[in-house]
Amino acid sequence: MRRLRAAAARGLRRRGSVSAAPTVGGSRKGASLRGGAWDSVRLPAVHLFGDPIEIEALRGRLLAWYDKSRRDLPWRTLAAAEPDADRRAYAVWVSEIMLQQTQVATVIDYYNRWMQKWPTLQALAAASLEEVNELWSGLGYYSRGKRLQEAAKKVVSELSGRMPRTAKDLQKLLPGVGRYTAGAIASISFGQATGVVDGNVIRVLCRLRCIGADSSSLTVTDCLWNMADALVDRSRPGDFNQALMELGATVCTPKSPLCGECPVKEHCHARHRKLFAKSTLVPDVEDCGIGGCPLCPPAAEPWDSSLGVTNFPRKAVKKQPRVERTATCVLERRGRLGTPEYLIVQRPSSGLLAGLWEFPSLPLAPGLQEEQQKEVLAEHLQAWMGRPLQTQSLCFVGEVVHIFSHIHQTYAVYSLCLDGDVALDTASSPSRWVTEEEFRASAVSTAMKKVL
Repeated sequence: MRRLRAAAARGLRRRGSVSAAPTVGGSRKGASLRGGAWDSVRLPAVHLFGDPIEIEALRGRLLAWYDKSRRDLPWRTLAAAEPDADRRAYAVWVSEIMLQQTQVATVIDYYNRWMQKWPTLQALAAASLEEVNELWSGLGYYSRGKRLQEAAKKVVSELSGRMPRTAKDLQKLLPGVGRYTAGAIASISFGQATGVVDGNVIRVLCRLRCIGADSSSLTVTDCLWNMADALVDRSRPGDFNQALMELGATVCTPKSPLCGECPVKEHCHARHRKLFAKSTLVPDVEDCGIGGCPLCPPAAEPWDSSLGVTNFPRKAVKKQPRVERTATCVLERRGRLGTPEYLIVQRPSSGLLAGLWEFPSLPLAPGLQEEQQKEVLAEHLQAWMGRPLQTQSLCFVGEVVHIFSHIHQTYAVYSLCLDGDVALDTASSPSRWVTEEEFRASAVSTAMKKVL
């Protein structure tokens, strides 16, 4: 603790100076401005890891904690037990794609079913997109499954079934694999000493070094990736990266972090700021003393003592989702065995919920009243059915609200019971009649399940 305080003090005694080496953009030039953005910025030492002794201590403490406290997750078990590098990489790859924007508890069941159905790249490449969508149904962000299969096909057909071995090649050669996923696969599966930066890592690193600027800005992003690459343990890169993510997921959480249980609390500037904010003996490590520092919080957002370490990271104001309304009709008929059957149609192969099945639906213009909604829906259904449809035959059931990442969607739900069979015009898109059991087993979105 004394050594860390002294290091902080040394960094802050050089008020008005910056670190001589670490930069953004890979350059050692001085700070400059181009087009209002930082170009090749030399960053204050207090925000960085420059002491090899401290880095080694942090690695050791974090890995020791991970060895003792890590969660037992199926993809970790598979990766640890699989001797074949390509199958190991595939197991990690599937988990990382599923975990994007989705909680671990939700992913586990999907992951187990996926790996049971398609245990290898070759098995996934041979599957149909319909099968992929069916298994992915309910997991959200459906394009992830489609891109995963497209990339698997490429590995099989163009790369002889051999996964790229480095983060650079993984990102370059595989569609849908970004910088984070490439780093995770390369470090966990192939032992490449490369860092990873996801939401959990951003939070941990920003707190460790009191980085309070917008974490999505280019300057902060580059700084965090450089920091992750510098910190990653060379002998156990995969375990180290997973430990850093595990720390953010279970201890260094967005709200109510368990600072007392943190294995690297001695290295955390945000914690020191919280504990010693009123002490004159300890430097204010939250304020590095560099005017216009690109890593410090904006002057308009000073340290809030009531928030403590959760002052970090600061995030940009989230863009509000756009509001949309859709009219949806559940067409029902009696099947051959007397059980209800419902008409579902397939969405276009691109765009939102691409290739999934839904009840006949159409977007609604803003401001339509209920009778107007019925009229446009009746016209839409009439084109499908090839016969006139009276609006009074449509029964308004209610509204279903579903929040996508960027859309606040409201479905105005109608029902229509048909007498006898109806010849449907399937020229615009595929359609089929399904029972409720078949519907739930089909590649339908969570929103459509709510509608039913």
